[in-house]
Amino acid sequence: MWQGWLAFVDSDLCYNFRTSRLTVVATAVLALLLFAGICAPLLSHYNPFDMAAFDLMDSELPPAWVESGEARFWLGTDIQGRDVYSLILYGLRVSLIVGFISVLCAMALGVTLGVVSGYFGGTVDALIMRLADAMLSFPTIMFALLVSGAARGLLPQEMHEQMAVYIIVISITLTGWMQYARTVRGCTLLEGHKEYVQAAKVMGSGNLRIMFLHILPNVLSPVLVLATLHLALAVLTEATLSFLGVGMPPNQPSLGTLINEGNKYLFSGQWWVVVFPSLVLVVLALSVNLVGDWLRDALNPKLR
Repeated sequence: MWQGWLAFVDSDLCYNFRTSRLTVVATAVLALLLFAGICAPLLSHYNPFDMAAFDLMDSELPPAWVESGEARFWLGTDIQGRDVYSLILYGLRVSLIVGFISVLCAMALGVTLGVVSGYFGGTVDALIMRLADAMLSFPTIMFALLVSGAARGLLPQEMHEQMAVYIIVISITLTGWMQYARTVRGCTLLEGHKEYVQAAKVMGSGNLRIMFLHILPNVLSPVLVLATLHLALAVLTEATLSFLGVGMPPNQPSLGTLINEGNKYLFSGQWWVVVFPSLVLVVLALSVNLVGDWLRDALNPKLR
């Protein structure tokens, strides 16, 4: 174990990471946001789901450093008297959970279809790739809105809030699997003509075994880069859907829901309700993109 760790520390990848100050800072910020989201119940001052913990007399308080602000509400309160700091922590948690689940689902669907398409070729390849091309022709947000609207139209009104997370995950999954499929399909076409694949066929290995035990492990490097970059897009898509009112319900606050709620009272002077969740969303997306860009360059053999 220690030998493997020392080998990683001495590797070119680790050296490349240590010498990139911007990447180190972005990774530290991303780790801090992940920690804040995971440990939201421990770090927050109040539980935003417990309405008994809030007092309407504390509504519309500015941040603690502004005149008339109170020290117990670091980032102020909203119109319902809820602590904005606690809301951001729980909203960050929801956004990260939705983002990670959506990326995993899109990656699983896209990688599976990509391997199948590249391995079998012919009609199967043509059908899958034409489907991917057709879905890529739609703007991501428009297609996500279409899926979300169709799902809400098919479900009873009383189930909308209960199924909100699942609807958003399905929407983001269906708008994100195409990049994985196209990338994995190209890698599979290259790997399918190599000696180890031919040897596995000669030894009598089945198609499923060859695809997922021999080819798949050798095409995961670009998938990891895509997943990192897709996480930022998934979080932004969820925030956009929630901001437009077709995402997370108000009783399950995400960053997009908080921005939507705060935007209603922006011109009444409550700037802190919308500014701070927006800053967290921007910092989260930026840090993920910076880490993803570094990972893409570090794993590209042409840039070594």
